[in-house]
Amino acid sequence: MSKMQLITKGFVKDNPTFVLLLGMCPTLATTTSAINGLSMGLATLFVLVLSNMAISLVAKVTPDKVHIPVYIVVIATFVTVLQLLMQAFTPAIYSALGVFIPLIVVNCIILGRAEAFASKHNVIDSALDGIGVGLGFVVSLTVIGIVREILGSGSVFGWKFITGDGILAFIMAPGAFLVLGYLMVLFNKYLAKK
Repeated sequence: MSKMQLITKGFVKDNPTFVLLLGMCPTLATTTSAINGLSMGLATLFVLVLSNMAISLVAKVTPDKVHIPVYIVVIATFVTVLQLLMQAFTPAIYSALGVFIPLIVVNCIILGRAEAFASKHNVIDSALDGIGVGLGFVVSLTVIGIVREILGSGSVFGWKFITGDGILAFIMAPGAFLVLGYLMVLFNKYLAKK
């Protein structure tokens, strides 16, 4: 598999949100706006790429009995670094995402890629896999956030372009399920045509 295929596979064919249905908790909870979706996606991308690289390095010397706890410690380290950076440089986004930043440690996408890919491949391939899957997650969350924000408040990235109130349900939990469901259908129809 070429280096470019590693990236595009995670972005399209193995899209974590629309195809693999991983990371549903942050997907549904943080996509009330486009900026929240983008921010959560970028935070996950950061942790995914760095943890994939680190796990690729330590996988060969980690005993089978403790590999999952070791992977979790590696992931938790990068999440802690991310939390400290966000608190220092983007406190508004950090407080908007709240508890979902520390929950990146147990995100199925990160642990799944560590176990399925990074533990079996070299550092470069693991980084590229992390970039592909991470970008797929960033785009998915951002698109869901854009649709929910437009329908729910008539704005996108905070820029109001539709006067009046939007449909409140799209900012709340039912809107998350509706938007996710319809976007999954569209995404998978697109993949079926390829």
